[in-house]
Amino acid sequence: MSALVCVARIGAAHGVRGAVKLWTFTEDPFAVRRYGPLLAKDGKRQFEVATAREAKDHLVATFKGVTTRDEAERLNGIELYVAREKLPATDQDEYYHTDLIGLAAVTADGEPLGRVLAIHNFGAGDIIEIAPLKGPTMLLPFSNAVVPEVDLKSGRVVIALPQEIEGEDEDASPGRPRESGDL
Repeated sequence: MSALVCVARIGAAHGVRGAVKLWTFTEDPFAVRRYGPLLAKDGKRQFEVATAREAKDHLVATFKGVTTRDEAERLNGIELYVAREKLPATDQDEYYHTDLIGLAAVTADGEPLGRVLAIHNFGAGDIIEIAPLKGPTMLLPFSNAVVPEVDLKSGRVVIALPQEIEGEDEDASPGRPRESGDL
């Protein structure tokens, strides 16, 4: 079986005729209709979008064979996947999150930092999560300044750590009261 990529997540039921809120992870929210049957993570259940309309920040969709609110409620939380080869090719400097996860993270000097654990977006832009060789995970902006190079062929991303992280000094941390000798 080819690699599967998550393209949507089914949300709460909407109305009484089997519609659901559908949160899409595609550039064009309606692209989920063009991929054909969508698969549950285990690949055993298929869902075909029958109708979809735009709502505030999601779609309201119906699936073939789902006609009641009770049936729709049972779908809440299911993530929907498509085979990787069904997705369009990416442009230069454009990546699917799934292609980045697991890549080695290195400094500009080639020093290992860890591995890419995830890509998040909490509403203010993409965040890259790095699982370092030791210590807590790092959440960094996924920007050209912090991630100047992504090399899928070599299996690595170059990370330019912001100075706040690179040169953090405990004595200069915010919230620490100054002593008279510090002035």
